[in-house]
Amino acid sequence: MRTLVVAAAVALVASAPAAARDPARTQVSASEFHLTLSRGRVPAGPVIIELYNRGEDDHDLALRRIGKGAVTRHIGTVRPGATGELGARLAPGRFRLWCTLADHRARGMRATLVVTRQ
Repeated sequence: MRTLVVAAAVALVASAPAAARDPARTQVSASEFHLTLSRGRVPAGPVIIELYNRGEDDHDLALRRIGKGAVTRHIGTVRPGATGELGARLAPGRFRLWCTLADHRARGMRATLVVTRQ
């Protein structure tokens, strides 16, 4: 009887859903004319990207996966000293980040984020 109880308890634990993990986070600091990532790599899955505007001009942030399945995500205009946030579920791959305002991208406001397999 004891073996049956232990087997049932093990089966119950094994069938329980895995705990959802907290989203990975990275902060993108924007200034004239640079983007700096606090983490250049995050695991695939839920991710929170925070844009912190350390500059004197308004900035925004676009994010697009390099290659197939390219969907552009966007954090709207962020005023100097303020932050904006984007929550997304990202698949493994390389993602381009850039400021879409005026000529900011051409002047150097671009970066790459690597999303790794878990």
